Amino acid sequence: MPGGTDAVQTGEPYIETAVDYDAILLAGFGGPEGQDDVIPFLRNVTRGRGIPEERLEEVAVHYRHHGGVSPINDQNRELKAALEAELAARGIDLPVLWGNRNWDPYIRDALGEAKERGFTKLIAIATSAYSSFSSCRQYREDFAIALDETGLYGEIQIDKVRQFFDHPGFVTPFIEGVGDALAKIVAEVRDVDLAADVEILFATHSIPSTDAVRSGPAERGFGEGGAYAAQHLAVAEVIMEAVKTDLALDREIDWQLVYQSRSGPPSMPWLEPDINDVIAELPAAGKRAVIIVPLGFMSDHMEVLWDLDNEATESAQEAGLYSLRVPTPGTHHEFVSGLVDLVLERRNGTPQSERPAMTDLGPWYDVCRPGCCENVRAGFKPTLAGLRP
Repeated sequence: MPGGTDAVQTGEPYIETAVDYDAILLAGFGGPEGQDDVIPFLRNVTRGRGIPEERLEEVAVHYRHHGGVSPINDQNRELKAALEAELAARGIDLPVLWGNRNWDPYIRDALGEAKERGFTKLIAIATSAYSSFSSCRQYREDFAIALDETGLYGEIQIDKVRQFFDHPGFVTPFIEGVGDALAKIVAEVRDVDLAADVEILFATHSIPSTDAVRSGPAERGFGEGGAYAAQHLAVAEVIMEAVKTDLALDREIDWQLVYQSRSGPPSMPWLEPDINDVIAELPAAGKRAVIIVPLGFMSDHMEVLWDLDNEATESAQEAGLYSLRVPTPGTHHEFVSGLVDLVLERRNGTPQSERPAMTDLGPWYDVCRPGCCENVRAGFKPTLAGLRP
């Protein structure tokens, strides 16, 4: 855990002592901002994995369709501005720095800015809500790499807010979105019976099964899908219960967790079922409409715009289904406010018992537990904000 604050060095799962952070690090995935950036960006994302160039060219089509520009950087600029506005409205003096894992500005650039501005204790918000290697541990590895590359170990410390999959700020926008989508179906689909005619698909990025089973602490015993699948399922259940109450529904609406954006070789098992396969089967089950909920995503980046708005929507059209895609949280006020609340939890040392969580799985840990989200293919790498595997 070198590189974290003294509070994190204790290894306790929840940090309930105040820490005087002097800046927030918004850590993004990154994305290309022009046609010439696309292949270099994809090489960054897949470095060390031996992905052939022809496979990169296949994925590049998604970005080239949008002018070689991923929306994710602009979305992070908007989120940064929204966080700054919320902090200012509350009278909280915490500057927001922004750095990406895979494209400009990099995390190391944000650390350079922190050095120039005299910031020494950063609290990081990673732009992913769930537990897995790619959505949590890899960010923590990259924090350690960036400190090493910049020579700032011992000068700058980085902690990280907890995974926020079940924080009200993240969940509330989805509850609203599903409710709005159901209301629109009632208004636009003739003689619709929500319980009989509608299927709600909660979509998230598929990951290798070997990564999934290692997501979250092993002692929690989450099973084959690990904490990654368990967290998504728990949040989906909360959303469906809230929608049923809000709309005063007398029957359950069918729903399931589906996966998208698989990128591995056929020989490697990944989490299933694929969203397009599920959509193709819905007419035979008597469904007339499908609602797609991008539950695994914070904003409308490429996997949402291409894999859901293009591919999944086309699958629904081919199946003769009326389809709607629910918005991601983006800069929804509840989401932005919730992220600030997560920062204040750590700054103020809020006790675990006072932290909001909408599922029985949370509140999640401040300090990741041993072996959490380990990637056996990539091998051990030093991380921050967690214990050694």
